[in-house]
Amino acid sequence: MGLRRALRVQLSALCRRAPLSTAPAAREQPAAGPGAEPRRGPAETARPPVPAVDFGNTQEAYRSRRSWELVRSLLVLRLCASPALLARHEQLLHLARRLLGQRLFNTLMKMTFYGQFVAGEDQESIRPLIQHNRAFGVGSILDYGVEEDLTPEEAERTEMESCSSALERDGHGISKREKQFQAHRAFGDRRDGVTSARTYFYASEAKCDSHMETFLRCIEASGRASEDGFSAIKLTALGRPQFLFSDVLTKWRRFFHHVAAEQGKAGLAAVDTKLEVAALQESVVKMGIASRAEIEDWFTGETLGVSGTLDLLDWCSLIDSRTELSRHLVVPNMQTGRLEPLLSRFTEEEERQMTRMLQRMDVLAKKASQAGVRLMVDAEQTYFQPAISRLTLEMQRRFNVERPLIFNTFQCYLRDAYDNVTLDVELARREGWCFGAKLVRGAYMAQERARALEVGYEDPINPTYEATSIVYHRCLDYVLEELKHNTRAAVMVASHNEDTVRFTLHRMEELGLHPADRQVYFGQLLGMCDQISFPLGQAGFLVYKYVPYGPVMEVLPYLSRRALENSGVMKGAQRERQLLWQELKRRLCTGGLFHQPA
Repeated sequence: MGLRRALRVQLSALCRRAPLSTAPAAREQPAAGPGAEPRRGPAETARPPVPAVDFGNTQEAYRSRRSWELVRSLLVLRLCASPALLARHEQLLHLARRLLGQRLFNTLMKMTFYGQFVAGEDQESIRPLIQHNRAFGVGSILDYGVEEDLTPEEAERTEMESCSSALERDGHGISKREKQFQAHRAFGDRRDGVTSARTYFYASEAKCDSHMETFLRCIEASGRASEDGFSAIKLTALGRPQFLFSDVLTKWRRFFHHVAAEQGKAGLAAVDTKLEVAALQESVVKMGIASRAEIEDWFTGETLGVSGTLDLLDWCSLIDSRTELSRHLVVPNMQTGRLEPLLSRFTEEEERQMTRMLQRMDVLAKKASQAGVRLMVDAEQTYFQPAISRLTLEMQRRFNVERPLIFNTFQCYLRDAYDNVTLDVELARREGWCFGAKLVRGAYMAQERARALEVGYEDPINPTYEATSIVYHRCLDYVLEELKHNTRAAVMVASHNEDTVRFTLHRMEELGLHPADRQVYFGQLLGMCDQISFPLGQAGFLVYKYVPYGPVMEVLPYLSRRALENSGVMKGAQRERQLLWQELKRRLCTGGLFHQPA
């Protein structure tokens, strides 16, 4: 059974089993209704042009905010720009809690950092903010912001245990994983150096079930709050990281590029690289990966057509038909010229754990389909991401039938981001499902660079911020071109960069992509860049805030990272604070200091 077929069989079988949740069964192919993406037709050619947006008009940008909220934003963003305070922020929070007591400390946090970046403590308390933002054209992406408050030592121990099999830890199993994809004690605490992403550590199957129930509640709340909401999930919350076999996928892709270089086709974009089948057959036989008799079963007219060439998507589909999900996860060894198992074997319990991780994904996708909520799968570290993208792809094949329900996330600070985006777009074209993507710059840069240097593999990150922006705009432009010709595809531009948003608006106008087409979405974090979000929403564009919620003490780790992230942003760009000051002075001079949003 192939890797893709195995995943499909696993997921199909799970549909027939008793669900993990008591939620009612959901349809996989939602009918058109509220929030469904309309198609463009000849009758719409006379539509008005793409609306103009003025990000410097403070009266429009902040008309949804009362003056005291502007003051709070100014205070919080100013504190976030102070290196001295940030360096000691954990000690200061601990001291404030001791001096004030829990009740007063909670009140102080709700008046400052918590109130700025977190919507509320539970689903009921966040509803007014969601409805208020919605009234001003801004939707919500709900995200339960609670994290376990583990010490670095506890996080390290948990990570090392969850990223290796029981047989490997006992010394009875042999791993063929490359060092990039092995757990390393120095980087066991995956929170270190990460400022804008929540981190999950595997504790138990019961804990994974609890995370799934939390995600289900977020999906339900998002469905009740609006007709076209999003909800965010992380796959590392749903199972052991050990089962994210990125090594397999990366090595098969590397082998393809190795043969491409032998055929003089190095340097081409992955989607444009095509290998001569006859030469590829010789390479496969020469390496001992398969015999000539076996090769005949691989390269058939049904799989390759009559072109005599094979691209990376064709190659991956061939590999799918040769590899089994767990016991036969094999990779080509470039030194020995042989296929080798990635791991010796799993225990029966680990096999069950793998099945339950797939089952949890299935439950969440069905619930999202039932509730009419789009599901965004967040990106994670590079040693997990290929497998996360692959599992997300399997869900897209099943659920993105009539519209994009499952959105994958592409991190554009990665050197291979453009290849990843273009290959997925091409695969969606060939297989006929709806492409859905969120484009981000990335959240793990410092950690990824340090890990690559320490462990000894090539840095996967672009060399500069400018290089990342070029890649981001290149990926975005490619997707927008696809949207022009494919009304069933969609993209979320998740960026706080005003230049990137302006670039998107400009290309939308050039390509004739109108907000009414409901194909292009914008996303920012709650408490940041209101001068971008609200003018977009009020102009009719589809814009969303990432809305975390949870009890004060349990979201403190999230708030710490939010403060650190703002420090990196605000030291380099003071535009948001300048606009806040400008609006406060305008209200003071015009008698609007007691402005009430209408």
